[in-house]
Amino acid sequence: MRTPHRIANDRAPSEGWPPDVSVPLEPVRTANPYEELAALADNPLDEVLHEEPRRLDDPDDDWLPPHHGRRGSRRRNRFAGLPLLAKGVVAVLVVLAFLALGDRWAVLYAEHRAAQQLKKELKLTAAPEVEIKGFPFLTQLADRRVDEMKVTVPDVAADRVTLAKVSATARNVRIEGSGLTGISGAYVDAMHGEVLLSFSDMNRELGASQVTFTGHGNDRVLARGTLPVAGHEVKVRADATIRRLGATGISTDIDGMRLDLGDLATYRPGTGTGEGLHLTAKSVKRITEETDKAKRLLSIPAIVHRAGVPASVVRQALDGDKKVSEVTGTPRFVKSLMGMNLVDIALDHPWILQKLGLDPSLLDGLSDLTRPELADRLSLAFRLPKLPGDHGYVRLRDVTVEKDGIRVDLSGAGLSVGH
Repeated sequence: MRTPHRIANDRAPSEGWPPDVSVPLEPVRTANPYEELAALADNPLDEVLHEEPRRLDDPDDDWLPPHHGRRGSRRRNRFAGLPLLAKGVVAVLVVLAFLALGDRWAVLYAEHRAAQQLKKELKLTAAPEVEIKGFPFLTQLADRRVDEMKVTVPDVAADRVTLAKVSATARNVRIEGSGLTGISGAYVDAMHGEVLLSFSDMNRELGASQVTFTGHGNDRVLARGTLPVAGHEVKVRADATIRRLGATGISTDIDGMRLDLGDLATYRPGTGTGEGLHLTAKSVKRITEETDKAKRLLSIPAIVHRAGVPASVVRQALDGDKKVSEVTGTPRFVKSLMGMNLVDIALDHPWILQKLGLDPSLLDGLSDLTRPELADRLSLAFRLPKLPGDHGYVRLRDVTVEKDGIRVDLSGAGLSVGH
């Protein structure tokens, strides 16, 4: 294909083209059938691109496009559109929120100051838990009076035991000092609370020899476990009756103390008739069934005399085995033998304990374990710690034994802190 040449034309366009000048023609293009089909179809964008703009004041236009402004201005417009009453409610709620926050801060500050002061005056190892009741607190502080205050002190030392928890609720507490933070002390009109002496704590503190305490009824505590005596573990049983001791303490009356030496003998400390070292029924039966041991018992004058066996009967029994069984097998002899204190007999016949299957060294250990000493080991008595200052009083009221420990109700009045 030849390249068309441009023909120079120096004439102006107004002069026209000369008739003899030939204008080159554009190359003939073959028609595309797809373009012809596309030309027949309407362009969907024509209506949008050539749509006449609508007038805002056109009464026939029932829809207007939304005006999209900035987000911040829309929020301001919304708030500006709220009624005056709603704005006032929002403002009041904001102010109340700040006042409530300040009130709670003041409560925390006052509770902390009170806890530190109680720790100092009661000589506690840790600060107690103080909770001030009532809302709002600032109005109570301005009036210099707190409606209700609860104090909980854990692990308070009281003689040989530790009180698991001492809790008290004070009412009508008058605050002394000036200003919101100038709290110098407090005066309590009335108070009530409770003291808990936990069995778990007693088992840990008093049960060094594996003695455990459990409640039994409303005023009794059972002690069960073992005690070391002369290198032997002896089972111990005791019952303690809990009573109030004056206005600030409780006492324990220990009774029913008994130490079991296996199934051979029992020891009850003391010098009474039923106290001392005694053979058990099982042990007496085993002795009387063995002829040699029975003859040994009949050969001891102290035993024969206390059993009330005539000398002639003793001589007949020692000469024949059958007579021995008849004498030692009678209910009267068995009862008499069980009622004898082997401690007294063993002092003159030390070998008798060994013949009965008991370690002779146990006699010395049991003799040294007196009733007061054993009772002191199992005592649960305590007194409340002395309160600071000479103002007011605290008194114990009811004492009850519960499943988890000994619970004591207390009351008080005229107490002061910070003086």
